Amino acid sequence: MGNSPDNVSVTIAILNYEDVIFARQKVREMMNEMKFSLLDQTRVVTAVSELSRNIIVHAGKGLMTISRYDGKNRADSQNRIGFTCIFEDKGPGIADLEMAMKEGYSTTKSLGLGLSGSKKLCRNFSIKSTPGKGTRIEIAEWK
Repeated sequence: MGNSPDNVSVTIAILNYEDVIFARQKVREMMNEMKFSLLDQTRVVTAVSELSRNIIVHAGKGLMTISRYDGKNRADSQNRIGFTCIFEDKGPGIADLEMAMKEGYSTTKSLGLGLSGSKKLCRNFSIKSTPGKGTRIEIAEWK
């Protein structure tokens, strides 16, 4: 996944459902290398799947950037190792973030668990969206 094992970034274009599968695989591979538990891997890969799929469904295309770090390369008083995944698109954006984050809310007649479920599955979750300009979601996980 790059040159240095301590600080690595990889960007994956999310253009179709095969890219969703590839994104899942890359995150699982990295988490396995970093010795995250199988439970942690399953939890985060589920969120990655949901957020990548949302890019396809709502924006048509976007990017996922995975950045790996250790405590020496990041301002982290606890010296933890971990990573972030940033999902970005230039789609329609989300007009009402508060409503979109409610469990059960859906614009596609799905179960409405994508955003709210992903937030519950990750240690850190942030979202910014501007109608007409797109959405940026960042999740983080650490040990």
